[in-house]
Amino acid sequence: MKGLAYILAALGVIGLAFWAYQENYATQRTLKDTRKLQRDIGAAQIRLGILKAEWAYLNRPSRLQELTEINFDRLGLLPLRPNQFGRVDEISYPPDPFLPITNPVDVSTMNDTPSDRQVP
Repeated sequence: MKGLAYILAALGVIGLAFWAYQENYATQRTLKDTRKLQRDIGAAQIRLGILKAEWAYLNRPSRLQELTEINFDRLGLLPLRPNQFGRVDEISYPPDPFLPITNPVDVSTMNDTPSDRQVP
């Protein structure tokens, strides 16, 4: 009986060692992937910063004005004037919603008696 317990304990230790070995390599692989993702994120942030700088450079007002002057005959773009904008009182807002009926009166069941009618 003692021999069987020793064999089972040895098999348990071997099984746990194999499991720990697998977990160690899985952890190392995950850490390696995480470092790669962090490098990729850093590179993407650098690229994004460069793209934002290029966009700001290309959208300079002086450059855009020169482009509109060069392409005026094709585009016909003119500078904005204040009278091209609307006023606040010209905005059409949606109508106010109807108020909910909280105390309805059913008139279909009321009697039409002659005393209720007015004579013309």
